[in-house]
Amino acid sequence: MPPRLQKALLGFASGVMVAASVWSLLIPSMEMSETMGRMRVIPAVGGFLLGMGFLLVIDYITPHLHLGSDTPEGPRAKLSRTAMLTFAVTIHNLPEGMAVGVVLAGALQAGSAISTAAALTMALGIAIQNVPEGAIISMPMREAGNSRLRSFVIGSLSGIVEPIGGILVILLASLITPALPYLLSFAAGAMFYVVVEELIPEASEGKHSNLSTVGFAIGFA
Repeated sequence: MPPRLQKALLGFASGVMVAASVWSLLIPSMEMSETMGRMRVIPAVGGFLLGMGFLLVIDYITPHLHLGSDTPEGPRAKLSRTAMLTFAVTIHNLPEGMAVGVVLAGALQAGSAISTAAALTMALGIAIQNVPEGAIISMPMREAGNSRLRSFVIGSLSGIVEPIGGILVILLASLITPALPYLLSFAAGAMFYVVVEELIPEASEGKHSNLSTVGFAIGFA
């Protein structure tokens, strides 16, 4: 994959995730807490910081390797480069599945601030964002010598945590309703962690970083 295209796709994915976090997660979290008056930001802030912390812990305990890097992160493990690249993208996909699930769970609850249209928009945004993300994992797999089928399967399996996470959250919807504002902001914090810690730094390395900025603007819009 040409570096220019990869940076543009990483920027686009970042823009979509930031926009989805703000409009589909953080703002509804505050709207659902309006009865708390000036304290309505507490669930949004608290959940956001917990989501950041959760992904930080996952980052530390999972052996993974980022694109363009030869130095694995997390604990030492006798895993192949392919496996560690897959783990890195799987970590990215975890909060996305949670986010879609919690928004859909909110839309299912009567009287919530989340409409069905908003939930579908969130799901569509993450789906569009997954196209470049899947390419970014599958194409380097192919370049590393894996077959086309193996590269495709590995890229697809890295996203399997999304529907699993989304379905689990929806099944638990009736139990999590009181904590929904916190869960919305938790998912936003987790997605912001991925954007700030991984996507934007990777998109800004080396030359042509302005393309990632353009991609971010398009994704956010």
